Amino acid sequence: MKATTEYFTFNTSRKREYIDITGKVDDMLKKSGIKEGMILVSAMHITAGVYVNDAEDGLIQDMDAWLEKLAPFNIDYLHHRTGETNGDAHLKSMLVHHQVIVPVTGGRLDLGPWQRVFYAEFDGQRKKRIIVKAMGE
Repeated sequence: MKATTEYFTFNTSRKREYIDITGKVDDMLKKSGIKEGMILVSAMHITAGVYVNDAEDGLIQDMDAWLEKLAPFNIDYLHHRTGETNGDAHLKSMLVHHQVIVPVTGGRLDLGPWQRVFYAEFDGQRKKRIIVKAMGE
């Protein structure tokens, strides 16, 4: 069994943003040479998440509205006593989760026909980082 790790950094342009990172994950998998195994994709920020779903714009807008309804921006979060105002971003991250594992079969991401890997940002407009770890043979 071998493992390969790569970090990707990028800048987010909005406070809340959903970025399709499937191409970056696939590129890393190809560089790793792993044919059978899995690939872990993890956000390295406590106000972000990683998920797998459809890249359809309406669905992304629906998800954003749903997350805002469940964890709306609210100045009264107890977390804000620290001087920060991103309590909602922490809660949204918990709902999306911070990582996914994607199977690798025949040297390819084993995703369904419409599935894509997304980085979800909830407190953006600055430099962000993800870790991608391919494991297998």
